[in-house]
Amino acid sequence: MAGGSFSQVLLFHWRSEEAGPLIAALRTAGYAALYNPEATKPPKLREIEEAGVAAVVIDLSRLPSHGRYVAAWLRGSKRTRHLPLVFIGGDADKVDAIRKHIPDAAYTSVKGVGTALKTALRNPPREPVVPKGMMETAPGRTNAQKLGIREGAVVRVIDPPADYVRVIGLLPASVTFEEGLSGAAAVSLWFVRQASECEAALPVQRKHAATSRLWILWRKGGRDGLNGNIIREAALALGLVDYKICSLDPAWSGMEFAVKKERRL
Repeated sequence: MAGGSFSQVLLFHWRSEEAGPLIAALRTAGYAALYNPEATKPPKLREIEEAGVAAVVIDLSRLPSHGRYVAAWLRGSKRTRHLPLVFIGGDADKVDAIRKHIPDAAYTSVKGVGTALKTALRNPPREPVVPKGMMETAPGRTNAQKLGIREGAVVRVIDPPADYVRVIGLLPASVTFEEGLSGAAAVSLWFVRQASECEAALPVQRKHAATSRLWILWRKGGRDGLNGNIIREAALALGLVDYKICSLDPAWSGMEFAVKKERRL
């Protein structure tokens, strides 16, 4: 087999029901895929290092923004920067955009993953490119910048916690927060705490995605297991697609949604 020694590769795929063919291709090529379909966030860098991972495979067929973030996160740490990166599939334009930032990674298909890994392991990048421009957590990048809040913006806040201004942090000049605003806003921030709450109110709140940047923000470690996957599935059923994710602080994470073009009403 191409992998021979059954080297362990860390796999990132955001649709567990679609990951089977890629996992099978890795196994056929002689690689053991470390993949947790239940994970809602990447493993810790220390865990990756201790697992003896030889390379990282990142699927781009779904949620390429997530794949881009993971790659930038891995390259941003000295612990994992040396690991060869292999990207699988994806829309051509989005793949090209990632390739501009990480030109020393391998880009291939499910069918070609075995050959790509073999080549990448034999010729790892000597000076890995660190794509600072892609880092969500780059030094000096404020939460307002992550959320797309610009100078003079009106920001709609829905069910916010008492300290939401602290959570968002440093703001551009002349930003206005409006709670329960029914008029126009550049950005909408909806804070949710329970899965049942999110599912019940989403049919009403989805309208904000058609006229503003709609962020659904959830509290990490909720008792009922609320996480990004649950929110994504509920939103997808109502014609919303996510295209950006970020962490605001130790307590809150967020995902930005837009209305699918064919359902934009």
